[in-house]
Amino acid sequence: MHRITNISAYCFAPMSDLKSLREHLLDFCKAHDLKGTILLAPEGINLFVAGRHLAIEELVYELRTLPGLGDLQPKYSESEEQPFSRMLVRLKKEIIAFGVEGIDPSKYTSPRIRPRELKQWLDEGREIVLLDTRNDYEVKLGTFTGAKAIGIDHFRDFPEAVEALPEGLKGCPVVTFCTGGIRCEKAAPMMEKLGFDEVYQLDGGILKYFEEVGGEHYDGECFVFDHRVGLDPALRESGSVVCYACQTPLSAEEAEDPRYVAGESCPYCYRSDADKRQERIRSLQLRLDTFSETLPGSHPEDTRKPIRIPGSCDGLSLSQALQTMFPHTADGEWETMMAAGRLLAPDGTPAAPDRRVRSGEEYVRVIPMDVEPAVNGEVRILDEDEALIAIHKPAPLPMHACGRFRRNTLEHFLRQVWSPEVPRPIHRLDANTSGLVLCARTRHFARLLQPQFSQGRVAKQYLVKVSGRVTSERFRLDAPIAADPGPMGSRMIRDDGMPAVTEFELLERFDDDTSLLLARPITGRTNQIRVHLWDAGHPVVGDPAYLPEKQLGSRQTLGVSDPPMCLHSHRLSLDHPIHGRKVTFEAPQPAWAREAVPS
Repeated sequence: MHRITNISAYCFAPMSDLKSLREHLLDFCKAHDLKGTILLAPEGINLFVAGRHLAIEELVYELRTLPGLGDLQPKYSESEEQPFSRMLVRLKKEIIAFGVEGIDPSKYTSPRIRPRELKQWLDEGREIVLLDTRNDYEVKLGTFTGAKAIGIDHFRDFPEAVEALPEGLKGCPVVTFCTGGIRCEKAAPMMEKLGFDEVYQLDGGILKYFEEVGGEHYDGECFVFDHRVGLDPALRESGSVVCYACQTPLSAEEAEDPRYVAGESCPYCYRSDADKRQERIRSLQLRLDTFSETLPGSHPEDTRKPIRIPGSCDGLSLSQALQTMFPHTADGEWETMMAAGRLLAPDGTPAAPDRRVRSGEEYVRVIPMDVEPAVNGEVRILDEDEALIAIHKPAPLPMHACGRFRRNTLEHFLRQVWSPEVPRPIHRLDANTSGLVLCARTRHFARLLQPQFSQGRVAKQYLVKVSGRVTSERFRLDAPIAADPGPMGSRMIRDDGMPAVTEFELLERFDDDTSLLLARPITGRTNQIRVHLWDAGHPVVGDPAYLPEKQLGSRQTLGVSDPPMCLHSHRLSLDHPIHGRKVTFEAPQPAWAREAVPS
């Protein structure tokens, strides 16, 4: 089996007609089955190429025929396999990115020190500063004993890093070094320009040092930019690997770490599932904060609501179909809407009342621009997994579109932030009720979870502050609640209503003639906790609808600046839809309950 010859070389020399040269070199290398990278720039050439030894020598000969490259001096090494996967010839502004004006290695370089001379200085113990100009991830695999790393992630950061070096170094002899010497061609002259008195550059870099004197005064191996990753002082492949995820070079020992998974992670970038989940939650929270801060419903915008024609209305006129689908709509309302051009046909044009409809067609109702009332947009993500999202809902904030609220709602916020996912709240809170809301991440999980709520298998706990001094430590209210809404959407106690049961536990009595309770709704009727307490003579503090003395208020939703309604969804337990084990979620306690309820 033929061994592969690897060369690295660079030369600073004025170059022109680079596009034609690129095509010529690419054709030449492919014809000789060479692989690697050649960089061409007006300032010179930089290359890393591998192939059969004879083909490499022919490439070197070809390059030396180019103007300014007659003295090109490659550094050689061998490998068992081809370390490159393809052949690239690229045009660049610089063959080594630096971005500093006035540094031109074709005109001036700092004094060079040969590897043998550097070894002699180190043998003698001379007082010199060895400055490693490479990136931190390269230094990690190895460097000269006692060398100072410049501390950068990219060579373009070198100028800023040099300016941060201690002022006292400017009077010391400094020897700069890198992999093959090319970076020092710019690094060392820049240091001189910044006032360093005595700067040398290691001729040929670490690889030339290995080639001429071996590994004395050097600890570890040398990082190289190909599949070999690292070379030992004998210029043999070391067995190190590079993490695909973070590009950190890894020693053979580090590659045995269980956190190293080829193509995924290594000990330096490994993140547990919990870490990944928290990182996703932080990212989602940032998006949620950005979106909800603007309160989209507070800016005028038309609302478009789809209306899909059912099979039972096929062939009817549009007016007849709408009357059939929405029997409670006032007479003439749809005709007025169509006359104003606010009902659009499937093709987007205004729909006429006598238009014949077809099953499955989708019409769009356009609700004119309006400004919705302000809400509390400080929604917080408590947790998320593959099936569930736990949200802390502030108040006042409606959960769903209703009345004057269409975009200033929790559901709208979540759908915009999680798009293209559609989170589905699996239970409801009043707009004025704060606390824990659980959402299913998919329709599938929503279907699995809903029966637990409808069958009363979900344990829910609320914190509630009520008017009056509650005397019983524990009590139960089981008055039936009307299914149909009354004035302002309120619910009332009614003998023929739906069964409703709530258990209460007294937590604290306050001097202002209020009490703090823990409520456990056994059933899930609309406004159940509020209605039960109101009927029992202990209305919820701050409730705008169910007032003291069995009076009803004139509004349902509080304003942002109003005192809060003291009802808070605190804790919820259910069977997880994936693994079936009981899980419990909890929302932080509100300020009005925090001092009374232990954490």
